Amino acid sequence: MPVRTSVSSQGDRGKGIGLSLAVGSAIAFGGSGVAAKPLIEAGLDPLHVVWLRVTGAALVMLPLAVRHRALLRRRPALLAGFGLLGVAGVQAFYFASISRMPVAVALLLEYLAPALVLGWVRFVQRRPVTRAAGVGVVLAVGGLACVVEVWSGLAFDPLGVALALAAACCQVGYFVLSDQGGDSGDDAPDPLGVIAHGLLVGALVLTVVARPWGLDWSVLRHAAGMNGTEVPAWLLLAWIVLIATVVAYVTGVVSVRRLSPQVAGVVACLEAVVATVLAWVLLGEHLSLPQIVGGAVVLLGAFVAQSSTPAKVSADPVAGGGPDREPSAHEAAA
Repeated sequence: MPVRTSVSSQGDRGKGIGLSLAVGSAIAFGGSGVAAKPLIEAGLDPLHVVWLRVTGAALVMLPLAVRHRALLRRRPALLAGFGLLGVAGVQAFYFASISRMPVAVALLLEYLAPALVLGWVRFVQRRPVTRAAGVGVVLAVGGLACVVEVWSGLAFDPLGVALALAAACCQVGYFVLSDQGGDSGDDAPDPLGVIAHGLLVGALVLTVVARPWGLDWSVLRHAAGMNGTEVPAWLLLAWIVLIATVVAYVTGVVSVRRLSPQVAGVVACLEAVVATVLAWVLLGEHLSLPQIVGGAVVLLGAFVAQSSTPAKVSADPVAGGGPDREPSAHEAAA
């Protein structure tokens, strides 16, 4: 019995750390759009801001990429997928969307992703989901209709909506790929190595797409307007690179490993709340009452959908400290 209690305590402590990391990641990610939009309005192309963000973070993480260079041979598909979807795709589509609509609206649309993770669980992993999960998806879609004010004929640019939804799809890849190998024991790929190489892949892809040789570097030498306040452009960029990218990705990926894509997806919804508050206070982007209500419903739907999915592992305690036994034929078949 003492062994079981000890294992349970360690598991609870690990989940507590994972939850703290997930909250920290959501807060760090939440400030990216608020810092990026002034740079875009100052004259930088959204893709150039993404390229600066990802490339800067890749350079910061370069020593870790060198240290974990064996991952290039062991997990090339994982690194490529994480770089394309979890880094380049999410950031490029999100920054493009905030150039056409308020930060809060773009992020609320992107945070349909936790509900989309449910679709991955049900149709790709072929695991059952509860009726409450389906209700959560319906709530999220209904809230989305309020956020974009469909009754006014899409008050926001339809292309901006499409870009934000594309970011949501890529974010599904971020959550799913962040969890890959987390249950492989000593053979699990180091999360810091995955992030470092993912950023390098994202930087290479974005270099081809963004064509940074046309970047207006003079913008970074001046100040950018943030709701009437002048802020040095380089300081905004430093925040985006160091806090909203390096810190956000490191804490985010490690949290998914300690929790699960579903649980981490629920906590990540806090990012939308953080971004909405910051955009309101720092950028003066006020939302209408229906949009606020719709945003709350989107987050509620995502929470219900994700918290209703079954855990990825059994909750049964691990017996006594002996070596793991081989599964029976019946268990293997299951």
